Formats: sequence, C-alpha cells, structure tokens
Amino acid sequence: MSRYRQEWGPCTSRRRFDDPSRFGVIADTHIYANSRRKIPDGVKRLFTRAQIEFLVHLGDVNTRHVLEELAEIAPVIAVPGNNDDPEFHFMLPETTRFWVGERSFGVLHGDGGRSAKIEAKRRFAGKVDCVLFGHSHQPFMEKSGDTILFNPGSATDRRWSEHFGVGIITVQNGTIDPELVLYLDADHLDNIEIGTVSQSE
Repeated sequence: MSRYRQEWGPCTSRRRFDDPSRFGVIADTHIYANSRRKIPDGVKRLFTRAQIEFLVHLGDVNTRHVLEELAEIAPVIAVPGNNDDPEFHFMLPETTRFWVGERSFGVLHGDGGRSAKIEAKRRFAGKVDCVLFGHSHQPFMEKSGDTILFNPGSATDRRWSEHFGVGIITVQNGTIDPELVLYLDADHLDNIEIGTVSQSE
C-alpha cells in the first residue's frame, strides 16, 4: 500500500464524501515553529459555524501543529508546498483527488510551473470538476472549460494581495458552490451569515 493512503498524524486518508457536503479550503499559512503568526481565531470560528465536514490545506503549512490544530475542527486532507520540509513531502502526496458524491476535485500546491494557475490547469483541467490550488497567495476563481479553478489565497500572509482569504465549498444535488471568503480583520468573519446544507430527499 502506498504510504500516501495511510493515515499520517492529523491527516485523513478518506477521499470519498457524501452529497450534500460542505468543506473548508485554506492555503499558504506559513506558520513556522515559535512564530507569532497563527491561524486566526476568526477563521477557525468561521469553519466551525459552517459545520464543514472536512478541511483541505493546499500546502506551505510549515509546521505540523497547524494540521493538528485544523484537525480539531474537521478531518484534514493536505498536500505539501515548496516551503514545507522533507517530512511533509515524504508523508503527503504532491497531488491528490477526492470526491463529493459524483463531483471530483483535484488538489495541488501549484509550484513548479510558470504560475500556479497554469500548473493547476496543466495537472487537472478537464480531468476533475474543480481544482484547488495555492502558492500564489492570490484569491482566484474562474471556470476553465468544465473545470472550476479555485485558489483561496492565504489565510495569514496576503503579500501582494489586497485581502487574506479562505474558501468554503458546498456540494449539493451535484452542484458545486464555491465561495471565496476575503478579509482584512479575521474577527469580522463573525458577521458572515452561513446557510445550512439541506439533506437530499
């Protein structure tokens, strides 16, 4: 059995989820050991209020504790980024896929090409219904053919972007509803209204 199919600490090996389902997306946290930077409490409260079934981290985690902290909210699927240490690259797949009902998702960090968007399209466009990627720290969402390209930006390091960002994606009755959640002050996320996910008849 591939090591990637085994449980690794805070990460789940599960790759199939029922429709309807809602999950959170986070990327490029860049939280190093002994760093003052942390996952904003407002982000964690948002994911908790959204009642997500699982979380996807798109790489540049930098500290295993970040995944352990996220796993306290929901099971975590993760890939390593170009700034992650060898442990992450050994224990996690460089890319992965998962399914919510009949809808398929591709996951990668996005480094290695001319741009994260180009790399995401090269790896997964036309092969999955939605591809999730990070690396650029730029929140981004568009359709490429039949594939949705989704980058939540960074939850902690906006760099050249105007906002920090995370994602919430709902799959219901076969429809993918991706939402970019952008913010300057994570405490303001408490003001966002979140609808419920209706169970299929």
